[in-house]
Amino acid sequence: MLIFNNTTSSSSNFLLTAFPGLELAHVWISVPVCCLYIIALLGNSMILLVIVIERSLHKPMYYFLSMLSAIDLCLTITTLPTVLGVLWFHAREISIKPCLIQMFFVHAFSFLESSVLVAMAFDRYMAICNPLKYATVLTDMMSLVIGLTILIRQVIFMFPCVLAVNSVSFHGGQELSHPFCFHPDMIKFTYSNPWISNFWGLFLQFYLNGTDLLFILFSYVLILRTVLSIVTPKKQQKALSTCVCHICAVTIFYVPMISLSLTHRLFRSTPRVICSVLANIYLLLPPVLNPIIYSLKTKVIRQAIFQLLQFKGSRNTSVRGLRGRWN
Repeated sequence: MLIFNNTTSSSSNFLLTAFPGLELAHVWISVPVCCLYIIALLGNSMILLVIVIERSLHKPMYYFLSMLSAIDLCLTITTLPTVLGVLWFHAREISIKPCLIQMFFVHAFSFLESSVLVAMAFDRYMAICNPLKYATVLTDMMSLVIGLTILIRQVIFMFPCVLAVNSVSFHGGQELSHPFCFHPDMIKFTYSNPWISNFWGLFLQFYLNGTDLLFILFSYVLILRTVLSIVTPKKQQKALSTCVCHICAVTIFYVPMISLSLTHRLFRSTPRVICSVLANIYLLLPPVLNPIIYSLKTKVIRQAIFQLLQFKGSRNTSVRGLRGRWN
């Protein structure tokens, strides 16, 4: 019963924590966590597969959705080994270098998702505010240029961060607040002044995610102004309904992210269980809910998924029939 309280770590390792104070219930907690991971993996894989196979979905709106699903899939895979390792096998120790690598990927995919949400907001702005120019502006080539711009922006901002983190020395043997490596959590255990690195991380997060959020809000101000100028209520409702999925994706991404960041940096007295819950919500909520929201609210994607499942079902039936005849 005291295995978690007596766990020690060497100076070159960190100790991961899943849910402080609930160590004896890790096996039961792992059941819903595993279900969420399965939903995230299957849901985003299905969205990607449908968009790749179905030619009618080869449009900028769905290209951006495929980017979002790919990023959610990568983010899920990044944290999956350590989260399940802590819950299933009590594998709490992690070396500092693998921890830094995981931290880099967690934040890199998070910033990428923020940028893709901006691209999706621009797509909705063009579709509602400038529908006549939509097809000429948002071409396949423009979608590719936007995707490359997002990647280049990511490299420009993350490369200096990698160099800066490599020059920082950590004193290991410390217990982290999450079952994965998170910058605001790790930076408290540096030999140098943590306030400098903490301030830089906060500035980078608010600069990248903050500017992205401002662009999204500005685009929706323009969208709302255009929708209110429409006389027919049915057309207003139809125009706004095309933005519902994106608004949900923005909400479930930014609210947990901002809450977790502020909790770590400003509210030091917050119980660790709350930090752990916020961290898991931040990493699992968008990958789990995004494919569900887009599948339920987007008729074209829903129909494409049903057609794909029916095709696989009929194919399996025909294969069984041929085997039966052969036998």
